[in-house]
Amino acid sequence: MSSRLPSREQAIELLRKNKCSPQVISHCEAVADLSLEIASQLRKKGLNVDLKLVEAGALLHDIGRSKTNAVNHGLVGGQVAVQEGLSEPVVRIIKRHVGGGITAEEAARFGWPKDVYVPLGLEEKLVSYADKLLENSKGRRVSIDVEIKRLQAKGHKDAAERVRKLHEELTMLLGN
Repeated sequence: MSSRLPSREQAIELLRKNKCSPQVISHCEAVADLSLEIASQLRKKGLNVDLKLVEAGALLHDIGRSKTNAVNHGLVGGQVAVQEGLSEPVVRIIKRHVGGGITAEEAARFGWPKDVYVPLGLEEKLVSYADKLLENSKGRRVSIDVEIKRLQAKGHKDAAERVRKLHEELTMLLGN
């Protein structure tokens, strides 16, 4: 699969093969649907967004939850994606979607390998953002303010600020 992106069906099968729960799979499908909705709006604005990459990355963004529900599920998911032979752009989406991104300093504190864990490309940012707009347990859309307040209440002030900046960037691109 390394030279191509998995189809929706192949991505869902990978989630099942890696023993993701039905709730995680449902959440990933909801994130993919919302990501594609936003990506389509961005394309209408003239931005070059790879819809197949967005769909594959969004569907697989939480594959690491098959092994952990901790903050390192993005890192673990990236490792699973590499083992599964997924393309590097999909691996980057998986590794970089958590909390609007994990800074190099935070990654060092967590003992993670030196790497980039902040979304850089448009597709990476889009999936990370869509993930923040959906309640994990119910798949219900929430306002970005709800997510920012949730992060702040958990003491994740820096992550809340990154999510706010991600929201501002994407809403500016969307013209909202």
